[in-house]
Amino acid sequence: MAEVDTARIERAVHEILLAIGEDPTRPGLVNTPQRVAAAYAEFFDGLHVDPLTHLADAVPLGSTDQGVPATSDAVVLRDLAFRSVCEHHLLPFVGTAHVAYLPRDRVVGLGRIPAVIDTLAARPQLQERLAEEIADTLQVGLDPKGVLVVLDAQHRCVTTRGARQERSSTITIASRGALAEPVARAEIITLIGAAHDG
Repeated sequence: MAEVDTARIERAVHEILLAIGEDPTRPGLVNTPQRVAAAYAEFFDGLHVDPLTHLADAVPLGSTDQGVPATSDAVVLRDLAFRSVCEHHLLPFVGTAHVAYLPRDRVVGLGRIPAVIDTLAARPQLQERLAEEIADTLQVGLDPKGVLVVLDAQHRCVTTRGARQERSSTITIASRGALAEPVARAEIITLIGAAHDG
């Protein structure tokens, strides 16, 4: 897939400025096309990265002293900041991700989970699809017994235009395997919420 074509974005932004009745040559706007192109290159650089590469160095859990494969209860990462761009209006949505998985026989470094989120978020997105894609990537890359992803985000297309609901946020949940079971899912969601209760 081709990289982001910044020159083309610059030309498009120049046209947008003309279309809204602005003068792209005035001092405050003369560098705007380049700035927007650089921002878009950053916002959408996840289009050119396979998120599974972040999970390639997963390591085995190992064995107990008795030679029985070790097991682990849930691994839960809370309050992972993310930002993405809504594909409907090309406006940002910003929020927090909470991710849990039940390892089967391997785990991954804790920094790899935010990398997966960042890669998938750096594309034109829908929050609902982003949660599903994160869950699917972890399921394929780690083969855990279960996965749970909770995203809580504010959408600028809701907070700054239209209804202008400045304090509203949207929560989406995606679950796989054992964490799709209501009791197990509720237990993990309670753990996530405990971070904010204390």
